[in-house]
Amino acid sequence: MPTCLISHPLGLGYEFTNHEGDRVGIVAAWTGDFDLVVYAGGDPDEARPVVRLNNEEADTVAEILGAPRITERFADLTKEVPGLVSGQVEVRTSSPFADQPLGQTRARSRTGASIVAIVRGEDVIASPTPDHVLQAGDVLVVIGTHEGITGVEQIVQG
Repeated sequence: MPTCLISHPLGLGYEFTNHEGDRVGIVAAWTGDFDLVVYAGGDPDEARPVVRLNNEEADTVAEILGAPRITERFADLTKEVPGLVSGQVEVRTSSPFADQPLGQTRARSRTGASIVAIVRGEDVIASPTPDHVLQAGDVLVVIGTHEGITGVEQIVQG
């Protein structure tokens, strides 16, 4: 479904038309808030807000909406790029990196594979930063070659 980035009087907006033909917009306001809006009669100047979210709430909604689809999207990506696969690596209690920042693994520079998400219980942390602290029980979603993913597993398991 195509989206369109637009300049909106309140900030930057993303718009798309849903399956029922409604024009829907998400406005990232200059204040840092986000508005989910539906345009009345297709008029871009006549939007009715459906919900207003602050940064933290917007992140929560993104995680909820993205969690079930993240693995699906990575699977689609690996079908499109020959030699690229996705895998999962568990951080065990015995791992030398449990309770340590992700960056200390140096996994990408050592293997060429990228840790693109961390699954922690019901939560998905997409695009974790190097200072994100790993916890025992985390499952790392890794994209790379078979060898790269095996390398990440060896590093994380110690």
